Amino acid sequence: MMATNVEFFNYKVVRQFAVMAVIWGIVGLLVGVIVALQLMWPVFNFDLPWLTYGRLRPLHTNAIIFAFGGCALFATSYYIVQRTCQTKLFAPALATFTFWGWNLVIVLAAVSLPLGWTTGKEYAELEWPIDLLIAVVWVAYAIVFFGTLAIRRTKHIYVANWFYGAFIIAIAILHIFNSFEVPATLTKSYSLYAGVQDAMVQWWYGHNAVGFFLTAAFLGMMYYFVPKQARRPIYSYRLSVVHFWALIFTYMWAGPHHLHYTALPDWAQSLGMLFSVILLAPSWGGMINGIMTLSGAWYKLRTDPILKFMVVALSFYGMSTFEGPMMSVKTINALSHYTDWTVGHTHSGALGWVGFITIGSLYYLIPRLFGQTKMWSTSLINTHFWIATIGIVLYVAALWVAGIMQGLMWRAVNDDGTLTYTFVESVKYSFPFYAIRLVGGGMYFVGMLLMFYNVIKTIGAGKPVEAEVPATTPAHA
Repeated sequence: MMATNVEFFNYKVVRQFAVMAVIWGIVGLLVGVIVALQLMWPVFNFDLPWLTYGRLRPLHTNAIIFAFGGCALFATSYYIVQRTCQTKLFAPALATFTFWGWNLVIVLAAVSLPLGWTTGKEYAELEWPIDLLIAVVWVAYAIVFFGTLAIRRTKHIYVANWFYGAFIIAIAILHIFNSFEVPATLTKSYSLYAGVQDAMVQWWYGHNAVGFFLTAAFLGMMYYFVPKQARRPIYSYRLSVVHFWALIFTYMWAGPHHLHYTALPDWAQSLGMLFSVILLAPSWGGMINGIMTLSGAWYKLRTDPILKFMVVALSFYGMSTFEGPMMSVKTINALSHYTDWTVGHTHSGALGWVGFITIGSLYYLIPRLFGQTKMWSTSLINTHFWIATIGIVLYVAALWVAGIMQGLMWRAVNDDGTLTYTFVESVKYSFPFYAIRLVGGGMYFVGMLLMFYNVIKTIGAGKPVEAEVPATTPAHA
């Protein structure tokens, strides 16, 4: 009976999203390398308005977060919810719609942002017609995911699905309320909020986009694929549940730390700082839970590069979730804010945590979707791991140093109270670190190209899997 249920697994939409995640990852990283190049030599915009930094930078962030990350989350959530619920996807036609609808959103973003059609809101730059399409696709996604949970064949809901479910609900709320806007034309709208209220709503959205899209959802990925790759049960299931509720509650309140020393009321700034510091506890609880899952299996790291990706991802998650609360403290934020230290922090989380857990999960997932037991080349995965890891270290370390230097230069004053350094001097002294950043980002991009080649060869060696009968069918299959 269980085998019959397994035959109905909808792997087609999982395959589509998984392959597009790799493709969009390359596109997003390529744009990132271009804008890193422009920060050193602005001439590389070739005097074309649609290639200027101000237009390509939001394209880069949207491509990495919503195209690369989003497609990976759709793929893994659809795969995990079917496997752990031992049932097919609810409303498969809607699942197919989410694939085409989401990728249409990405294509529209790739066209509209270089043309300068933007709301100017961080991570929410897309104009109102695209916002409406996002909302429709997201509702369809929620129906498919929660519908699948409702028709599950298992009594228990595995913890990964709790994280994915919270991510789906929270992003829906955040997107809808932050996108309240008054259309002026087809390509231009104005926020319904004004002044400090607009800033508060934006960073309630902005930080929780990090908290739910880039953290909670990828923790769902971690809680499934790390135990599967390590072939060990999660270290503490009870801790995973505590981790979930503590993280979900606390994250919602942390957004104001983006607005320290602004017109936002001081009590709101302090509240954001307090909850940001509290976030360290549940974040490290999850990191420790993932790392300790390898207890008794550490020897596997010598021969398993996929597990290396996952363990290093957890390490960067732990480091980033220590650094973030620290940077939210007002005295430290006074030094770090508006500097490249913030950019380094963001990319330690994006490249190290989000990128590596996604890459490791896709390396696990893709061969199984094409009838293979493993990727075409394990040595290529290993090469990818070392190139990308060295690239991250170069990137993040360079911007840490540049950021702290910038903060110290901007606050340095002479005895008479005048500034010691002009702003352009801080830009001049940042140049060598921008060069190191470019090298590090370029290495990460090369690693992604190696992954794409490995994926193509793996697909070529196999054929799409439409039905699968696992040897065993535990609740967390």
